[in-house]
Amino acid sequence: MKKVLIWILSIILALAAMIYQRSTGPTYEYKGRLEHAGEQHKYELLRTHETTAGANIEMPYIEGAGYSATLNYKRYQTSDSITSIEFQLNENNQYVAQLPVQPAAGKMEYYVTGSIGGEAYSIPKEGEDKIVLRYKDPVSDYILIPHVTMMIIVIIFGIRAGLSALFDPNTMRRWTVIAFTAMTVGGMILGPLVQKSAFGEYWTGFPYGGDFTDNKMLIMWLAWAIALAIIGFKPKKKEKMSRAAVLTAAVVMTVVYLIPHSMGGSTLDYEQVDKGIDPKEAIRTGAEE
Repeated sequence: MKKVLIWILSIILALAAMIYQRSTGPTYEYKGRLEHAGEQHKYELLRTHETTAGANIEMPYIEGAGYSATLNYKRYQTSDSITSIEFQLNENNQYVAQLPVQPAAGKMEYYVTGSIGGEAYSIPKEGEDKIVLRYKDPVSDYILIPHVTMMIIVIIFGIRAGLSALFDPNTMRRWTVIAFTAMTVGGMILGPLVQKSAFGEYWTGFPYGGDFTDNKMLIMWLAWAIALAIIGFKPKKKEKMSRAAVLTAAVVMTVVYLIPHSMGGSTLDYEQVDKGIDPKEAIRTGAEE
């Protein structure tokens, strides 16, 4: 029964961490609602898109409400003037306006203005930061799905290892090995392949750059590598240090995992692009911004 309860707690904590990360970070949709006549109309505005086409920004269509919406945008961190285009109703009854496609790591900042029922609105509200959308090259499912799967395994079995160090030390080595293996395959092998496919470089973290995602991956991998080096593969007479090492690795992993995904990621330097530099050579990361 104790092991069952530990597994249940491990899965609950892992799901909570994944849900938190899924709902935060600069790549997930900017969500909100427009209210009219007592009804709520949801919108989810994109913050990431592939370089295969311009990103379609969609707003709810509210018929007969004196409703209008305008997309206002410019290239991120430039002195470009704002371009404004009206949303149009397409054949699928969606209210759509399209951002221009950019090279990988290119970002567009945008906001939506309009009126509904005679009242003006702005998304985000005036004075708040604009929405930023980043383009990325397509990543093969053969790379992306195993990468995501391994990272899910890491958080589940990593938390399980940490709880084992507290309540079930006889099994902590088994789960530590699984967490470290999944971290190595999913994070340190498949992670760079994802980065290469999306932005053209295998690794932009320490010591080559300041990409937060790569650095987070490195910190988690080192935490589990150190824990595994300390505990070894065979039980010891005194497990106090081993239990502390595994628990520390689990805590480090969880804390790092809760940092929003893709912060400080690859960003196209438009100043360099405008000087004629190849966009592939004009990408910088978090520490360089």
